[in-house]
Order: sequence, then C-alpha cells, then structure tokens
Amino acid sequence: MLKRLIIALPALLILQMLLPLSISAARIKDIAKIEGVRSNQLVGYGLVIGLNGTGDSNSTQFTVQSLVNMMERLGVTVNQADVKVDNVAAVIVTAKLPPFAKTGTTIDVLVSSIGDADSLVGGSLLMTPLKAPDGNIYAVAQGPLIVGSLAFGGKAAKVQKNHPTVGRLPGGALVEREVPFTLSPDGQLRYQLSDPDFTTVSRIAAVINEHFNRPLATPVDSASLNVDIPLPYRDRLVEFVAALERLPVQPDSTAKIVVNEKTGTIVMGEGVRIATVAVSHGNLNLVISESAMVSQPLPFSGGETVVTPETDIAASEDDGELVVLQMGVSIGDVAQALNAIGATPRDLIAIFQAIKASGALHAELVVL
Repeated sequence: MLKRLIIALPALLILQMLLPLSISAARIKDIAKIEGVRSNQLVGYGLVIGLNGTGDSNSTQFTVQSLVNMMERLGVTVNQADVKVDNVAAVIVTAKLPPFAKTGTTIDVLVSSIGDADSLVGGSLLMTPLKAPDGNIYAVAQGPLIVGSLAFGGKAAKVQKNHPTVGRLPGGALVEREVPFTLSPDGQLRYQLSDPDFTTVSRIAAVINEHFNRPLATPVDSASLNVDIPLPYRDRLVEFVAALERLPVQPDSTAKIVVNEKTGTIVMGEGVRIATVAVSHGNLNLVISESAMVSQPLPFSGGETVVTPETDIAASEDDGELVVLQMGVSIGDVAQALNAIGATPRDLIAIFQAIKASGALHAELVVL
C-alpha cells in the first residue's frame, strides 16, 4: 500500500500544478477570431400595421406619405388628406447578418418606432427590405411583432411596463443574398485577438506549434497572428479550424483598476500591485439643524409675534488610521488592508486616485 502511494504521489503533484492552469485557461475561439469572419449590419425602413389606435398621429407626415405610396403600389388610389394613421407606425428595422449565412435562412430583427406612436403591441411588420452599407438588399423582414410590454392610461394616469415602442421578430427576416467569403485563398489563416496583447499572442503561437509539432503559427503584432494550413488539412479546413480553436491558452492582460464614482463600483484585476505606501483617510461629517425662536407678546398687549430663525452647524472628522501597505502585495492584501480602516467604496476610489498620483500604484486606473 505504501509503495503504491509513493508511486502515485508524483502524479498527484503534477496534476495539482497543472489544475490551476487548466481552470483559468481559455480556448482560442474565445479570445481570437478568424479575420473577415464577422457579422454585417443591416437596416431598413418599414411600416407596422394593425395597431389599436396606438400608432402615429397625422402630424407624422412621413408615415402618412409612406402609407399612401404603399397603397398606390398596390393599385389603390387614395387622397393623402383623407388618410388617418392611428393604426400604423413608421419604424426602423435593424438586424445582424451572421457570417456564412445562406440564402433562405432566417435571422432575428429589431423593430423601433421613429414617429410618435404610443405602442407597437399587436402590430405586424409589412415586407421591409434590409440593406447593407453597400446599398444591396440582403434580407427581407415581415411578420407579427413580439413586444413584451404594455401601456394603458387616460388623461390623469398611465400604466406602463417595459418599453412598448420597440419589438422583435425572432426569425422574422429571410436572407436573400449571401456575403461572399473564402476562408483560405492563400493557404493561410489570420487570427485577430479580441484584446491585443503581445504575451497572449505569443502564447497562442506556442500552443499551436506545440500541438501540431511544426511551426505553423507566426505572430504578426499584438493583435494578430498567421497560421499556415498543413497540406493534410487543405481539403479538411473545417476540421483543422475546429481542432485549432479547441486548444487551451492562458491569456494575459494589463493590470487595471476600474472605478465608477457615480455608482461606487470598483473592479480590480488580478495583476494589480502597489509599492510600499502609507494610507490614512478620515471622513468629514457635517450636521446642520435649523430651529425657530418664537417670542409672543403678553395677552391683550397689542404686540406682534416675532419669529427668529436659528441655525446650528456642527462639523466632526473621524480619526484617520494610518495603514502601511507593503511593496508587491496582492489584490487580496490591498482589499484587506483598506477594509481594516473602514473605507467605503467611495473612499476607496479617492484612495486609489491618491495612490496613483503618488506613483505607488503599478496598474492602470480607469475612471468611468
């Protein structure tokens, strides 16, 4: 039994050393994307009909004009002065065309009112072409809206839940045109990092070369690297990309402290370090109370009541405790030391700004 334990002990130690790395490692597909494989923005102008008196008013001229133009294209001649658009609303339709989307597939669209409509609940979007910046139509949207909201009220009160002038059409647009794209015209893939970093891109290249046992990956800069496609995978490109994106990599990042004084939010990264510094912070409390001194005349004396306002102001400052933070302490030590002096989140923001100004903070301070 003891012999088996001695044999298994080195394996357990190796597993313990590798476990934190595997837990904190990320897949290549989560931190880098193939250059050119991206979504495309689409936009269109349309009309939502079938509203129960919650559409645009007649003062919204572009809604009236759009409705008249649509009726004339359908062969119905109407007088623009006689048109009422209470049940119609002008909207802007937006969508994202995913990469490799094929003709006939469906995509989700977002519908937003641009007039003075009160609600889009119960409405249906008429056929709306969706265009890209190049002016070509890539999808056509049509169908009933899902708003997930309600708004009722009268002249004196109103009840509203969520946002009634924005709705969605899940799968409401049909793709009519594909975006041409070829993965590897020159037998090479270029990956772009979501967060550029020289250390991370070098680690990705090392992991890829080690996995395939050949120098396939070459870093270009902090944000991109080239990957040569091996000859056995030239006809199996999808398989090669899938195997490559599953590789685990330990990403690196710049030490940052992000503070938001409006909400009192503080977020510190793992790599935050400080030099030896002493911190003392005291709170100033100001209390102002107002009262009135009333002087009344004697009965039947014919005098007037005199009211004299009095204001009492008291200022007190809490004792500031001096805490010494040693050089190279971790984020946990920083939090523990600052909590020891009773610092609130807003106090911590002022303390970090002062430490940064003193040059003792070895991290980037981002103020939102």
